[in-house]
Amino acid sequence: MTAQPIPPLTAKATRRPGTPRSRERAAWGFVAPALIAIAVFFAVPVFAALLLSLTDFDIYALADIGNMRFVGLQNYERLFTNPLFWTAMKNTGVFTVIGVPLSIITSLAAAVILNARVIKWRPIWRVAFFAPFVTTLVATAVLWNYLLHTKYGVINWAIGAVGIPPVDWLGQPSTSIPAILMFVVWKIFGYNMLIFLAVLQTVPDDLYEAARIDGAGPWKQFRHVTLPAIAPTLLLVSIISVAGFFQLFAEPYVMTQGGPAQSTVTVLYFMYEEGFKWWNLGSASAVAFVLFLCILAVTLVQLAVAKRLGAYE
Repeated sequence: MTAQPIPPLTAKATRRPGTPRSRERAAWGFVAPALIAIAVFFAVPVFAALLLSLTDFDIYALADIGNMRFVGLQNYERLFTNPLFWTAMKNTGVFTVIGVPLSIITSLAAAVILNARVIKWRPIWRVAFFAPFVTTLVATAVLWNYLLHTKYGVINWAIGAVGIPPVDWLGQPSTSIPAILMFVVWKIFGYNMLIFLAVLQTVPDDLYEAARIDGAGPWKQFRHVTLPAIAPTLLLVSIISVAGFFQLFAEPYVMTQGGPAQSTVTVLYFMYEEGFKWWNLGSASAVAFVLFLCILAVTLVQLAVAKRLGAYE
């Protein structure tokens, strides 16, 4: 019996990478669903709102579209001569100027503390700090109404224990914005904290070790090591926070209904009343587009300042 010769092993044909055109088609195929979703749920509504802001679309046009007329820029002209709109812009600016730095500072401080290895039960603290962000906004706002109650609120009971008289937090124009800001910062800082905590864990320990060898204390390590390392994330959080504070609505709606004396009316609250209280949907669309331009302008300024400071390339 003769042995059969073993056929030589043939190397498997290696797959050649596709041509640049085929790779480009594949890439467009992967991103096409996302682009279609963005076009349907963002680009088309924004364009429709822009067109709607140039009409007098109101409750009568809802009954019969033939009642709608093209009015050009009249909605914007009436908007800029409305004192309540400028009051809403001022209130929104106050919320943003105070709330954004406050929320970033508290969330960054919490992240730095929880990132320290000497802290015990860190997972429990993370869940506790993040829990307010995922709870229902209306329910927590109602709860804070009770906490801020003039006679029965826990906050007034606490400050009364140190001799400070009770404060009508939500009934005075001078304290209504600080009261809502306390609630908003408590509600959202856990989300920013998780973002900061994630990026802090990527900073190499070698940098801190080198800084300690050079004699840098905790503050200098934070200033010269931590802040430069997390600068792009700090920019991201600031942009998200600015957009969020510009769009405050549910908090003043539930807690103060825009009062007292319209001291907590925000741009989004004003837009809601124009559109769904007075049914001036064309005017409400104009407010929405002005708000969009304001957020875009502030974001561009943030990017320009960050680029100048070297926060990103």
